[in-house]
Amino acid sequence: MYFSFQTKELMDINFNKNEDHNKLLLSGLRKRLAQVKLGGGQKRIEKHHSKGKMTARERIDYLLDAKSKSIEIGAFAGNEMYAEQGGCPSGGVVVKIGFINKKQCIVVANDATVKAGAWFPITAKKNLRAQEISIENKLPIIYLVDSAGVYLPMQDEIFPDKENFGRIFRNNAIMSSMGITQISAIMGSCVAGGAYLPIMSDEALIVDKTGSIFLAGSYLVKAAIGESIDNETLGGATTHCEISGVTDYKAKDDKDALDTIKNIVGKMGDFERAGFNRIKAVKPQENPTDIYGLIPKSRSDQFDMYEIIKRLVDNSEFDEYKAGYGKTLITAYARIDGWAVGIVANQRKVVKTKKGEMQFGGVIYSDSADKATRFIANCNQKRIPLVFLQDVTGFMVGSKSEHGGIIKDGAKMVNAVSNSVVPKFTVIIGNSYGAGNYAMCGKAYDPRLIVAWPSAELAVMSGNSAAKVLLQIEKASLEKQGEKFTKAKEEELYNKIKDRYDSQVSPYYAAARLWTDAIIDPLETRDWISIGIEAANHAPIERPFNMGLLQV
Repeated sequence: MYFSFQTKELMDINFNKNEDHNKLLLSGLRKRLAQVKLGGGQKRIEKHHSKGKMTARERIDYLLDAKSKSIEIGAFAGNEMYAEQGGCPSGGVVVKIGFINKKQCIVVANDATVKAGAWFPITAKKNLRAQEISIENKLPIIYLVDSAGVYLPMQDEIFPDKENFGRIFRNNAIMSSMGITQISAIMGSCVAGGAYLPIMSDEALIVDKTGSIFLAGSYLVKAAIGESIDNETLGGATTHCEISGVTDYKAKDDKDALDTIKNIVGKMGDFERAGFNRIKAVKPQENPTDIYGLIPKSRSDQFDMYEIIKRLVDNSEFDEYKAGYGKTLITAYARIDGWAVGIVANQRKVVKTKKGEMQFGGVIYSDSADKATRFIANCNQKRIPLVFLQDVTGFMVGSKSEHGGIIKDGAKMVNAVSNSVVPKFTVIIGNSYGAGNYAMCGKAYDPRLIVAWPSAELAVMSGNSAAKVLLQIEKASLEKQGEKFTKAKEEELYNKIKDRYDSQVSPYYAAARLWTDAIIDPLETRDWISIGIEAANHAPIERPFNMGLLQV
């Protein structure tokens, strides 16, 4: 009894320590989000308002149905990037998936408080991500345009390449041919190549006096051909609605333009559904807030992923597939917000096989990979969306694993993830290292949405491991040059390398570069997956699941 009491007491202490740590991480997330939402800052917001204009976030909030659920894509895009240029909060563009007149849409709004809405490299990448989500899910897309165009000092990184600025207009054309509704509202400046985006949409609105669209502004026209003309006459609302016919609707102000979009969307017909299974949602029986105490402070510590799953799925119930086999991966059928899902999750506890062997938690073994491959195939056959819960350090190494065919089994799992035709959703809970990131549906494997918890780390390996490897290389190099390597020097170099690497494994580093779509409060996970599956339900599956030469 005394031992069990002490064990429980120790568990409670660890739970409380974990809870404090994770709530501090969450508090940090909220503070960063609050800062990001200020865009270019309060002074620029006030200047924007003085022109009679709403900010990008105000426009989106007005457009989306009140009290409906929405999610923001790429809030941390550009985080701590472009310091020499004064920064680019949220990549200078706000992207949300939400509902307009009860129809799910994706909305893209330039933030003119950030460098007048100019396009940085990350701005182009974020716009392309929004279009990718629209294409994959056949979601209507609304563009709220207010941009000065390409940020000229960085034009070489924005203009010429395949995944740069021009790809957006190519996508406009492809999306139109696919029957995906595109609506644009010109609510500010829209110049040069950027002018093609709204006009390649199905319908275009322009706000009187504040909206303008032209290939070249008045100064450039004067310089190029000597013509003197003001911007309003050149490309304002009256010009394009009554003379050129370029735009379809003239709005008196921002709200009038947004109300017109609401009316257009409200008259859209229904869509063909993929038919993913959904019943009435039930909240988890286990308290979701326990997650804060279950995720360990140290990324190297063990925890039981079953307990996390119980706090994410409806009624805390799931049907486990091959429960006694390949125990470092959990595969199970469950429901999230009523939607049927197949869950593939890394088990972070050390587990024991039936042969009495111990397997490390968070590592993918041959039997785990084999099980996951079969489960993914089953979910594809049954048309069940997949949810990957990542806390993975990689595949098992060593002679025993190599002789057992870990490469072959790992390749089969990667093949199954790659060729999966059902929508995939990835949640990075903790570690996301090396090839484990790939097998568990990392960014390169086309998850419909990929998010990270504040506890996540994303890299080839942990900061500690990388620092040790790089230290040995650096040490050998310096010793070869005849330098003496003291203990103090070794420690200094190790800390320097680890600090640099740790900053790169941060979830904020990944989110800044759009390797993930968001960093979220763990309690928002159910909403993200539910909204994601609802979006995916717009796009019927058009091809069969086939693993090619690597058939199981």
